[in-house]
Amino acid sequence: MNIIDDLKVRYPGAIAWSFGDTPELADELAERVANGIKTATCCSLASLKHEGDSPAIGGYSIILNSKGEPVCVVRVILLRVIRYCDVDQIFARKEGEGDLSLRYWRQGHKDFFQREGSFDEAMELVSEEFELVEVL
Repeated sequence: MNIIDDLKVRYPGAIAWSFGDTPELADELAERVANGIKTATCCSLASLKHEGDSPAIGGYSIILNSKGEPVCVVRVILLRVIRYCDVDQIFARKEGEGDLSLRYWRQGHKDFFQREGSFDEAMELVSEEFELVEVL
């Protein structure tokens, strides 16, 4: 049994995934979660509909680095749908990216969603807040 399978036994129903769309982003954001800086994330509602595994309140996620190695385990404590244009400074800070500002969040996520091919100011996002359960 590999470490991810072992973690899925310890955390039933856990899903394993990495952040972002580049190896550098996956590593940086996983580290920010492990250090308690990043306590939230989001994705486009459209992309979530195409994924096999979806987050659930109370569910566990095994956060992977760019090599597919587990970095930490988090537990989802809040899910909500929000439009990109309605994200506020509080949520931007919880996302824990860059200088933690709403300005940084907006530009970084606009760039990401444009690369994904789904950006629109009014697009719906699934915002997820989580608590750190274990650093591996």
